[in-house]
Amino acid sequence: MYPEIMVSPMREELTGLGIQELRTVEEVDRALARAPGISMVVVNSICGCAAGRMRPALCLALEHSTRPDRIFSVFAGQDQAATARARSYFTGYPPSSPSIALLH
Repeated sequence: MYPEIMVSPMREELTGLGIQELRTVEEVDRALARAPGISMVVVNSICGCAAGRMRPALCLALEHSTRPDRIFSVFAGQDQAATARARSYFTGYPPSSPSIALLH
């Protein structure tokens, strides 16, 4: 795991967009418990793929008028239990980091 001081800017890049960060298993379960509508879950990461592709693409996507009802993030390699729990909801998709999943 990386020191929090290295990870904070990457967390803040998403929370600054209004994305709710989920850091515990309990937070993941509460957020994804059969809420109506569509939830987007973003698996954030310190890797270059997240910085070069996922976070910039997410910023652009959120400018569109069609958006999910709720948007959450977990941080791979940092909040490991929360990330594992979030991925357990992504049935039919192999783990990757970073990633984005839409849950109905």
